[in-house]
Amino acid sequence: MSRIGKAPITLPAKVEVTVAPDNTVTVKGPKGTLSQKVNEDLTVKVEDGHLVITRPSDDREHRAQHGLYRALLHNMVVGVSEGYRKEMELIGVGFRASATGQVLELSLGYSHAIYIKLPPEVKVEAKTERNKAPLIILESYDKQLLGQVCAKIRSLRKPEPYKGKGIKFVGEVIRRKSGKSASAK
Repeated sequence: MSRIGKAPITLPAKVEVTVAPDNTVTVKGPKGTLSQKVNEDLTVKVEDGHLVITRPSDDREHRAQHGLYRALLHNMVVGVSEGYRKEMELIGVGFRASATGQVLELSLGYSHAIYIKLPPEVKVEAKTERNKAPLIILESYDKQLLGQVCAKIRSLRKPEPYKGKGIKFVGEVIRRKSGKSASAK
């Protein structure tokens, strides 16, 4: 029983949804346009301001697909109407970030600077304040793409458990380990 799949998706006033005959759902809003191909077995309808997804049977696969596609479509509706935002901070001596257009330059303690060209759907901003860790702010209407870009940036220098140095999300708690203990004699 998919409780997530049964919940209808409320469409904001500025969002338009079209369902093509091949079950491709296109969501258009003030921030952008996204489309997703939905499994042929599921039925997607727009009914009086709500997006409703129904499944043909209670098979295990249909139940799983029901919740999955409902969540994906909900993320698309929220993305084109409000957008998503992720903040990452660089913890470490000499760690710096600067953004020029769609290129993010990172100084992460390696012998060279790292340049990342970001997709046009992702807006980037780098902030550096005195006595605070440098911040990277990423915004997009596509939640999947934003998560993928964040994962790529984080993979360049994951937070390590001893000093906590690395790239982490704002508010993320890193489990710390104690270092070497003195030998007991």
